[in-house]
Amino acid sequence: MQSVTVELGAASTMELVNALSTIATELATRQAPESAAACLELTETLATATDMQESAMASFIGRVDVAGEQQRWGYPSTRAWLRSKLGMRESRAKERLTLARQRHRIPQVAKRLAAGDLSYGYATTIADSVARLDDIDCAQAEATLLEMADQGFSAGKVASFGQRIRDVIAERDGTEDAPDADTKHGYDKSWITTTRSLDGGRYIKGWLNPEDAAIWDGTLAPLAKPAGPDDRRDVSERTAAALSSVLSGGHKATKVTVICDLETLTGGNAPARLTDGTPIPAAQARRIALAAGVSPLLLGRGNTPLYLGYRERFASAAQRQVLETLYPTCAVRECETPGTLCEVDHVGGWALGRSPTDIDQLALTCGWHNRFKHTSPDQIHITKDQDGRYVYRLLPPPDAHRRTGGGPPDGTGPPDTTLTWAA
Repeated sequence: MQSVTVELGAASTMELVNALSTIATELATRQAPESAAACLELTETLATATDMQESAMASFIGRVDVAGEQQRWGYPSTRAWLRSKLGMRESRAKERLTLARQRHRIPQVAKRLAAGDLSYGYATTIADSVARLDDIDCAQAEATLLEMADQGFSAGKVASFGQRIRDVIAERDGTEDAPDADTKHGYDKSWITTTRSLDGGRYIKGWLNPEDAAIWDGTLAPLAKPAGPDDRRDVSERTAAALSSVLSGGHKATKVTVICDLETLTGGNAPARLTDGTPIPAAQARRIALAAGVSPLLLGRGNTPLYLGYRERFASAAQRQVLETLYPTCAVRECETPGTLCEVDHVGGWALGRSPTDIDQLALTCGWHNRFKHTSPDQIHITKDQDGRYVYRLLPPPDAHRRTGGGPPDGTGPPDTTLTWAA
């Protein structure tokens, strides 16, 4: 059992976090009390304490986000760091990042969350509701939504009212064009809805069925690659630029890769798949071949991609097809960038033509991690998995000194056997 002695008033933030970690470790191993009534009370108390911890975490995340510290550790964005390193699902990462970025605009929410007077659920709901409002409307919306929370409305109803506030503001400013929020389209047909924002832009949401998704990927992926080493746009920004290029007519021909047996294309029933792993029924694969123009990737015995190696500087189109089959996402384990948006990387580096551009010496990495690997090679550890794919793992920067647990700052000495708090 670990322990730490902390004088609350004089303790550093690091010491407080370590003390909290020690308590959490001990609490997690305890059996729940037999009394259900006691468990209900403990749950409510612990939830309030957890909400206050979320307030502290939001301030930490905000500082990391503003400074861009996550990039030194190999993560292209704060959200990527939250998803990959902290294991958050996309919705939770977005939720925490929104709160971190909006805290200074909703001071009453931030104050009450830190004091344990407002739950994390309400705080994140209000933060999301005001994220696209200007400062004047934000202040009014904060007061209104806090009042609803105080009256006992659920977080879901507060969120709905927040949406209503945005609609009213859009109507006031003459920017409304809200579509019918119909979720009964199903999954057979594609659909897209758009809503105008306060500044004249548009929010877009929708669904593409597998056939249209294949055309989307085949058309936009080649256009959404980084324009060069100085291109600092993230994937979403490059994808939007690619879409604008297509809409303006400045796009290339669609490329769709369907991975299947020859028998599938000639009438068989064996399913096919897209390069991102999406399963495609045989009949649908044949429709894609007719409608979009299919690039068949023939597989050898045991579904092993045929060897297509060349000793040239740039990978061939055929090699890239194979790589997109092997790497549905960036080779960096923590990165979720689709392989179709990645660059071909020479695993051992390429210099003066001495490194072969052979298929077994290549991998796919996103543009950001491709540059990161070049500038920080000591922060990438490369291995191969059992299927022969290269796996890149991120390592901490050389000057990082990270420690865990509740031990003393220098990490020496065994833990005590008691936990003492001095207020």
